[in-house]
Amino acid sequence: MEISAGIKSSLAGRYASALFDLAVEVGTVSAVESDLDTLERALAESNDLKALIRNPEVGSKAKGAAIEGVAGVLGLSQLTQKFLAVLATNRRLGSLPDMIRAFRAIAAAQRGEVNAEVTSAHALTDDQLTALRQKLTQREGRTVKLTSKVDPDLLGGLVVTVGSRRIDGSIRTRLNSLSQAMKA
Repeated sequence: MEISAGIKSSLAGRYASALFDLAVEVGTVSAVESDLDTLERALAESNDLKALIRNPEVGSKAKGAAIEGVAGVLGLSQLTQKFLAVLATNRRLGSLPDMIRAFRAIAAAQRGEVNAEVTSAHALTDDQLTALRQKLTQREGRTVKLTSKVDPDLLGGLVVTVGSRRIDGSIRTRLNSLSQAMKA
């Protein structure tokens, strides 16, 4: 399956593509993908880590040492640790979240999958996620890998993002549309 030129041409896409090629070469694509999932969760849970990778005042050596320590604690594979070291040296750690998304997209494209993200006001049950995954798989004609997030500001309903398409069925959007219609 061809990988989007937009992904490959972006900075994050070029780094993610290089990491993917190396992971294929050594046969550790799933391990690296798992490492990146772990790293993404760590970034989401730690404001200090998120601030560290984005802070331009912290030097590349200090960032490299800090990220090396984090990688050790998280138990990341050698390839992922070396990748993070290169990012720190090249002062590109701030783009890590985009690189993780790009890597996921590349890996999914190679497996014939499509990534989808569902955002809801409340956590969805496993049955709801399974039903949504089945509907999206039918609609897309290929396997859908689904990730979910919770955003209480939606009030209710769902926002589903599949690739570059967004399906917004949230109550917040409906109320905003109604408000705009009443102003006109």
